[in-house]
Amino acid sequence: MGAHTFYQCMDPTGATYGIPTYPWRYAPEGLATRRQLRAAGLRPGGQPIAGQLLRPRFRRDPLVAYLYRIDRAKPVRPMTSRKWGALALAMLARRTCPTCRTDAGYVIPSSLGMCVPCAYPDEQRAA
Repeated sequence: MGAHTFYQCMDPTGATYGIPTYPWRYAPEGLATRRQLRAAGLRPGGQPIAGQLLRPRFRRDPLVAYLYRIDRAKPVRPMTSRKWGALALAMLARRTCPTCRTDAGYVIPSSLGMCVPCAYPDEQRAA
C-alpha cells in the first residue's frame, strides 16, 4: 500500500477499498471500533465489518481499525464464576517466580524471567 495521505484515506462509498473507509478520528455517527464498543459495554456480536479507519504513517502501511454498527451491537457477556476463577489462576501464574516458587505480588518481568530478589541476589543482601 505504501504511504497514504489524509485524502487517500477518505473513501465513504467503498470504491477503492471495498468497504467504506474514513481517516482516523473521522468515523460517522453510529459506527464504533471494538474498543469503543467494549467501553460502552457492547460487543460486535457477529455482525459484518461496516467500515474501516485508516491512519497514515510515514513510509509504512497505514494502521487499520475496523468499524461496527452500534445499533446492531450486543451486550457483553457477563463473567461467570468459572471465568473469574480461570483469570485468577492465570494471574497467579504470572506472579509466581519460577525460581523460588513464591508469589512475588507483581507480574514477573519477562526480561528477567524471575522475581527481582532472585535476579539480583547480591543487591538484596546489601540493602
